[in-house]
Amino acid sequence: MNKKRDILRILERDARTPPEQIAAMTGHDEDEVRHAIAALESEGTIRRYKTVIDWEKGGEPKVFAFIDVDATPERGTGYDRIAERIYRYPEVHSVYLVSGSQDLRVVVEGRTMREVAEFVAEKLAPIEGVRGTATHFLLKKYKDDGDLFVDPEPDRRLAVTP
Repeated sequence: MNKKRDILRILERDARTPPEQIAAMTGHDEDEVRHAIAALESEGTIRRYKTVIDWEKGGEPKVFAFIDVDATPERGTGYDRIAERIYRYPEVHSVYLVSGSQDLRVVVEGRTMREVAEFVAEKLAPIEGVRGTATHFLLKKYKDDGDLFVDPEPDRRLAVTP
């Protein structure tokens, strides 16, 4: 067994899993688990711990958009400097270099569609090296990062008793 991989998989699924439970689940010593987690944090493998929130149910709906960006790479840095200019904006949730007809995929968060559209028109599109954008608004989230955002169907089977 790979101790670090085992610990990382458990924490990725539930960051609140205590070291003693991880130790019991993996068969590793509790102190070894604590030291491994501390090492993974200090070396940057574990970036942070986060909570996944369904903002629709939380009463504060948010608008997300996927923006495909057509960009011109820069000599010596490729797409890195353009991506850096983009990811520095607080509205930007994620930035990915992707294959296909577009170069970057940017995930933007806003309170309204208009707010996201203004971000694209006033901040993203004017960045030097950005040749074009295509915005796709998220209409409904079914599953995100492994977490379901739909309520499961109730079990309608009849109970069988002996």
